[in-house]
Formats: sequence, C-alpha cells, structure tokens
Amino acid sequence: MEFVGGVGFTNIDLIYSDMSRLPSIGEEVFAGNFGMHLGGGVPATLITTSRLGVPSKILTFVGNDFFSGFAKNAFKECGVEIINLYRGSDMPVVLTSTMVCSHDRTFTSYRNQNIATDSAGEEIYRNLTGAKVVDMHPGFLDIYKRLKAEGTILLFDTGWEDDLSIEKYREYLELADYYLPNQKEALKITEARTVEEAAETLSSYFHDVIIKLDKDGCILKNEKGLQLIRSMQGVKSVDATGAGDAFMGGFIYGIYHDYPVETCIRFGNVTGGTCVQGIGCLTKYVTEAELLELVGTI
Repeated sequence: MEFVGGVGFTNIDLIYSDMSRLPSIGEEVFAGNFGMHLGGGVPATLITTSRLGVPSKILTFVGNDFFSGFAKNAFKECGVEIINLYRGSDMPVVLTSTMVCSHDRTFTSYRNQNIATDSAGEEIYRNLTGAKVVDMHPGFLDIYKRLKAEGTILLFDTGWEDDLSIEKYREYLELADYYLPNQKEALKITEARTVEEAAETLSSYFHDVIIKLDKDGCILKNEKGLQLIRSMQGVKSVDATGAGDAFMGGFIYGIYHDYPVETCIRFGNVTGGTCVQGIGCLTKYVTEAELLELVGTI
C-alpha cells in the first residue's frame, strides 16, 4: 500500500496566550491562558495527513523523560502510531515557549544538540522505502536522494532561520519536487525585495513555485504565469502556530491523490485556515469529508 511519511524531531509547545502584549527585555507580562501541546514539524504535518485518511508513517525521536512521555500520550490521543528512532538516555524532544498576543507571537526553543541521528539512517530508509510522498526535514539528505531515485515525491519546508539561504539548502532545493515557504521565508532565502522577485528566483528550481501569503492565500507561479489562490474565507485567527505544517498536510493530501497543484494548494488553505482557529498546532482540524466540502468554497 502506498503511504506518505517523514522523519523529524518531536516538538512540545509551551503556549502562553491571551496576552495584552509581548514583553520587552526585563519585563514580565502575565498570560490569560497557558497550555502544553504537541508542536509542529514533520510529525504534526503527518498527523494532519493521517486524520485525512492517508496512510502515514511518522518517524521521530522520543525518550523516557517527562516531556517525551507527554508526547507519546499526545500522539496516541491524535490517533497515530509513531516509529521511535531514539535509543539514548537524554531528552530528544524539542521544547518551545510560545507567547501569543492579538497581533504577534514569539518563540524560544531548546534542542539537545547531543542527540545523534546518523545511526538511524538505514532504519529511516527502510521505513520510508515505498512511500509515494515524503516530507523532508533538514538532515538525512543521502536518504532523500535514494528515495528520489526510486520515484518518491519529495516536499520541503525550511521554516525560518536567521541564516536561511539558497546556498545553505541548495541540495535540498535541487532535490525537492515542491518547496513551500511563507512570504517571509521566501524573501529571506532568495534575498529578494518582493514576492514576485522571490518567485522568479525559485522558478530556477521548481516547475510550480508556491509561496504562502498567510491570510491572503498563496502565490503560484508556473507556465500559466503568476496567480493568487485565495485563502478560506470567514476565518477568525486565534493562533497561527502550526499553520504552515497544517497547510503542508492538506497539500500532501492532494499530491497523494493526484489532484492538480492548484487544488492541492486549496486543500492546504483549508487545513491551514482551520488550524489557526484554535490554540496550538493540532487543536482544530478537518476530516476528509469536511475538507472536500470546504475546498469548494474557495
């Protein structure tokens, strides 16, 4: 049976919300609400695809510490099984403190830099062999090359980094079938002044260039020219955390079922637009039936 899969770190989000403003250095601001949630990344994307009925393999790293225990329970509550690649004794999950107010959000994250992942290479390859679609994570490049040679469709999303650049990720961009940055990431990686310029630069790597514009939808550039595919209407955004991962999940659903790229983007607009209506990455989501109904409204 064909499936989608991917490998990535498990993220735990400590979310402070309902804040009047974000604190400056030396200040303390109390939040109206607090919650601990399973965070974004490849596992969150594949939870979305699984909820949409797509067979999904989630390869990740969890240990025996408190936060890993929380993550294991959260995966179970989401109705998914993970393939745990971690064999060590440290804490392998990534912790992120997120502060959310009405107009902005900010993050501080911690990841144990001593977590070795190289030894899991063959296990990763064995579990992803035969996948129709794989969500790429930085690292494991040789495995992605082997999968690409076997016909696997590869999707890539870097996320924001201060040193984000084409040079840093050139091999991934040359390998991926689709790259799904948001507007800020696209401008950063291409060093462009406008989204149109960024799309032109990325067209050197991709037949279909896709740039997410948050509440405005997505730009798609291909042989048909440059077009705007609008977002789902009537969305009341509460928390944008995880919206990109949710978009990726909806997009992968479309690719898995061989829909045209424009429809895949609309699926992503629905899953991303639904995600932002709740606190955390995975609180608000749609079923497959709801997705197919809502995509007709875009």
